[in-house]
Amino acid sequence: MGSSGNKRTAMAKLSRESKLRDERVEKQARKAARRLTAASDTAEGAGRSEELGAVFSVPDADLSDDAAPESGGAASGAQRRRLGAAAAPWRAAISVYARPRSARTLLDLVTSIVPYLGLLVATGLALRVSVLLTLALAPLTAGFLLRTFIVFHDCAHGSMFRARRANHAVGTVLGLLLYTPFATWAHTHAVHHAASGNLDRRGTGDLPTLTVEEYLARPWRGRLGYRLFRNPIVMFGLGPILSFVVLPRLVRKGMRPRLRRAVIRTNVILLILVAAACIWIGPLDYLLVQWPAAWLAGSAGIFLFYVQHQFEDAYWQTADSWSFDDAAIRGSSYLRLPAILRFFSGNIGYHHVHHLSARVPNYNLRRAHHALELFREVPVLDLRTALRTTRLKLWDERRGRLVTFAEAANAS
Repeated sequence: MGSSGNKRTAMAKLSRESKLRDERVEKQARKAARRLTAASDTAEGAGRSEELGAVFSVPDADLSDDAAPESGGAASGAQRRRLGAAAAPWRAAISVYARPRSARTLLDLVTSIVPYLGLLVATGLALRVSVLLTLALAPLTAGFLLRTFIVFHDCAHGSMFRARRANHAVGTVLGLLLYTPFATWAHTHAVHHAASGNLDRRGTGDLPTLTVEEYLARPWRGRLGYRLFRNPIVMFGLGPILSFVVLPRLVRKGMRPRLRRAVIRTNVILLILVAAACIWIGPLDYLLVQWPAAWLAGSAGIFLFYVQHQFEDAYWQTADSWSFDDAAIRGSSYLRLPAILRFFSGNIGYHHVHHLSARVPNYNLRRAHHALELFREVPVLDLRTALRTTRLKLWDERRGRLVTFAEAANAS
């Protein structure tokens, strides 16, 4: 009884400390907003101050997703053009959320990697009973593998731990579970963040997207290849195999020595681990335990990445008019998900927050989204509208939006 009482007391103390810490974060956000508004008064006059005051208002933490705009009800054109302009000072207000908390980071690790590894063991044991039982465990295992990927992703941004070495060490280990070299993935993903929505810097860490003019200028073989690549069956069916099995194994020409060593080192370690697993449980059992869940998680991950930047009114500009803040606020969607899917996807649906400040850890993204009024005007999708985005294939520079192949053909 004494031990149980002590545990309850310790848990209650931890809960109170966490609540107080969250309240301090909210107060710091309010202070940052007030300072920025006051500075704007001095520099730009009272009219601009009133606009920023609305942008930086921090409501009393109404975290219900119903407070956001209706799905598909993104801001009007005039409103959305103002979003990027307001984003630069706003980043100072969001910086209070870009601070990892050790206890919360530990909770992320415990609720991602531990259940994933446990389910792999359970899946192996289920093979002794039935292959169908093994496959039935795949969706749940995939959910925790996807959540593990989010931790890996946050380590790449340096947002999981305060220490750079800790982020690198944990990310490198998780990369082995994900069959992905940490250093090379972190590099290409950083390029994606630096060039998202920039028509002149496509091709690294993003989903290949052609303009209507580029597509029509291709020979028929080039158009056919692009059509096949953008087919959902290829993207979400073969995509996980290419993205997580084939491409991470390649040492590309011109790759930096540090990145080349990371690929080779990861390949060697994975070869040893996979060979050991095949010897221990057999090649077929290894495939049944590992790859159904890995394929499902990969498909879900690619879909999430797709809808975050491939919606109708997305943001694409040439380099001379491209803006990082515009790309983050106007070119990254808020994918509204049910609570269980927010858990497994690590809140990555709040992608607009993530792109404006990649140092915000996944467990603070939702709080940051609801803290600032500016985010009430970002592009919003739900699962139904997100599925419809798979019809969009090309960027129409004349109309300033993504279009279908049929729309592109009619325009020509």
